[in-house]
Amino acid sequence: MSNSKQQTDLPGDNQEVSAPDGTTYSITQLSQEFDISPRTIRFYEAKGLLNPDRSKYRRAYSKRDRVRLMLILRGKRVGFSLDESRELFDIYDSGTGEETQLRHWFKLLEEHERRLQQNKQDIEELLAEVNNAKTHCQQILKSHQQSQG
Repeated sequence: MSNSKQQTDLPGDNQEVSAPDGTTYSITQLSQEFDISPRTIRFYEAKGLLNPDRSKYRRAYSKRDRVRLMLILRGKRVGFSLDESRELFDIYDSGTGEETQLRHWFKLLEEHERRLQQNKQDIEELLAEVNNAKTHCQQILKSHQQSQG
């Protein structure tokens, strides 16, 4: 998330449109709140993750869209893909019940934990290789210094 937001609002994007419950957010409001560009929000919309009410060039994002955006961004921070976020939204939207939703969420968390553990192991192995290479370089440098001195 960059502080240099691109100003790519369409005409009327920063104007609110009334939603049935009365609470709406413009694309500008959400982009400022979450420190992302309007283009990013439109990208999530194009991917089917957000579904604002539209009136000509105006978008009205509901509380539901705001929560989804927050969850997408949190998910990204911890390494979830957009497809995984979509899976969670689809399960929630299906109305299959809390137990099914929790079981699916638990499964995704386990898969994510396995990936993170593998990444951790890969990083530890790479760090060991880097340390071995550093030690080797130090030994060579030391022998060059001794032969020159």
